[in-house]
Amino acid sequence: MGSNGVWIAGSYQSDFSRNLLREGLEVSDLVAEIVDGTLEDAQLDAGEVQSIHVGNAFGQLFNGQGQLGAMPATIDDRFWGLPAARHEAACASGSIAVLAAMAEIEAGRYDCVLVLGIEQERNVPGADAPRHLGAAAWVGHEGGDAKFMWPYMFSQIGDEYQRRYGLNDEHLHAIAELNTRNAKSNPLAQTREWKFTDASFSDSDTENPIVEGRLRRTDCSQVTDGGAGVLLVSDRFRDATKSRRSAARILGWAHATAGLSLEQKLVRSRNKTHVFPHVRQVASQALERAGITDVHELDGIEVHDCFSMSEYVAIDHFGITGPGESWKAIENGDLEKNGTIPINPSGGLIGIGHPVGATGVRMLHDASRQVTSRAQDCQVEGAKRFATLNIGGSLTTTVSFVVGGED
Repeated sequence: MGSNGVWIAGSYQSDFSRNLLREGLEVSDLVAEIVDGTLEDAQLDAGEVQSIHVGNAFGQLFNGQGQLGAMPATIDDRFWGLPAARHEAACASGSIAVLAAMAEIEAGRYDCVLVLGIEQERNVPGADAPRHLGAAAWVGHEGGDAKFMWPYMFSQIGDEYQRRYGLNDEHLHAIAELNTRNAKSNPLAQTREWKFTDASFSDSDTENPIVEGRLRRTDCSQVTDGGAGVLLVSDRFRDATKSRRSAARILGWAHATAGLSLEQKLVRSRNKTHVFPHVRQVASQALERAGITDVHELDGIEVHDCFSMSEYVAIDHFGITGPGESWKAIENGDLEKNGTIPINPSGGLIGIGHPVGATGVRMLHDASRQVTSRAQDCQVEGAKRFATLNIGGSLTTTVSFVVGGED
């Protein structure tokens, strides 16, 4: 079954280039901004919200603050007494919050549900941020030799591709270049004013130094402060409010979770067609639920490029190419904004930034803007159906959505 009439009535994203601490702000201020921006975009009042879900991965570590499901009521007493909860699944936290909100609407419990994705990460010393983020791995069991946990882990995934299929790092650099180039058109992207040269996307040890293993600086997304919101409503709510505002509908979804350990995943898939069979399953199920038989029926995808390697994985696991052949789509220009299957026209995580708990919601925000012709300079011409692929950890938690515009 599909999503039974779940609509994105409004959405909002903060400016991911900001540093909240330098502005004298904290996570509560970010929540207030996302709430107000999302409701304003939906042209609805806080009093119409019936339930709230907050995606946040590392509040206790970066902010010393748990129970962030209560933060909306803390900053706005119009939410006092509403059901609210915080959801954590590493980088997929925001998408898990969306799934919970959808389930409430599909069950008929509520008709208007607010989803926030929130993360503040630039308020700690530089050495502390990667240590906090490493909590999404199997702590004490993997990555013990890594200075930076996640570049280390995704470099290992690159090594696995090298063993199975061969891998040219130039293709990873091409992904990074495309996403930072796309981000130049996004007024909310963290890197939009950053300066790059051709050497920034090369094997130059001075212009693009190694971070861990085979991954270099521009292969990596950034530590980011930011938030995003979507307001989900039912068919019944849209009919009752007689809304004529252009809206996106969630056509399909899928969700799968594997074990924490990357090694577990790689061992289990040694005789499989794909490195991460559960990710292939998620991509296929989301399309199937949306009534789509071929990935090329999509007009684009927002994928989880926390590293260039994770986008490389997304390309073949979404079925754009055969297993291990993601390089073909890169070389053919298929992923460009005017290509056959645009990926991350917004700039992706490498270009926009990656406030962990917000990323899944931000992807849905951008996908909904595409299919309602509101993506401005990031717009894919004529986009009617867009997908997302959001992952947490070493592809431990995977969620995909497919959204479409009104007929």
